[in-house]
Amino acid sequence: MATRELPLVGIDLGGTKIEGAVLADGAVIARKRVATEQERGYEAILDRIASLAKEMLASAPGAHAVGIGTPGSISARDGTLKNSNTLCLNGRRVPDDLRARIGVPVVVENDANCFALAEARAGAGRGHDLVFGVILGTGVGGGIVFRGELRSGPQHVAGEWGHHSIDPAGPVCYCGARGCTETFLSGPALEAAYRERVGAAAPAAEIARRAEAGDRAAAAVMSVYLERFGRAVANLVNVLDPDAIVLGGGLSNLDVLYSRGREAVARFVFNDELRTPILRNELGDSAGVIGAAWLAETGPGLVS
Repeated sequence: MATRELPLVGIDLGGTKIEGAVLADGAVIARKRVATEQERGYEAILDRIASLAKEMLASAPGAHAVGIGTPGSISARDGTLKNSNTLCLNGRRVPDDLRARIGVPVVVENDANCFALAEARAGAGRGHDLVFGVILGTGVGGGIVFRGELRSGPQHVAGEWGHHSIDPAGPVCYCGARGCTETFLSGPALEAAYRERVGAAAPAAEIARRAEAGDRAAAAVMSVYLERFGRAVANLVNVLDPDAIVLGGGLSNLDVLYSRGREAVARFVFNDELRTPILRNELGDSAGVIGAAWLAETGPGLVS
């Protein structure tokens, strides 16, 4: 008789919501979302994570750890969180503080890494050896998965595609550098470029729709956006030559990324053709929490 796998518990911390899920035999059997309320600060965020984790653990008898995806990553130097755009988390011992609240070991990883892991194992990237997962949303990030295993690197920054500079004279990023990919390719960056051009706000999806409908201002903004997308993605293809790139985040729903966006990548890649497929995610906005649950499968790494 086949042995059933122990259930796995994952938590995905976002800027506006925290999602918890229980994974059993590859299927999500419990899920819940709560508001992050990050304006209340560090202690309140961790309390909300811990409360949700305990609720998920109650639905997961036998689970021995909790995997947690968060903006930023854990410093190999001192075990604190770094590089998070939820600024109150930076410099804090997030794994230790969560372990004290939850009462079981926790595994903390970058949220884009969790997305990449889920899509590589069970989503659009399955069957490919080297998968690069891209997040295009409120922020921009990435993760590298090779043959189903996450590669975070000795400094825990592998895949941080959102923070390589494509214009050293560009806008200042929250990280302190100028012209990071995030400052050009995030949803807020696209919306700000449109607002600056026309003097009125519109969401990213509407800007893309207007561009397709022939609106000149929207088309001009999207042309610049797609050129930057092409350069930035071509850079990662030139360095990694991945077998597949999977797009996630809110902007991954823009159809133009898979047509004109791909054409832009092909123009800038250091080759006479672009063979790498650029794929839409299959697991939707729950990919992060599914990947986080898988962190708890193997334990060590960043288990506290």
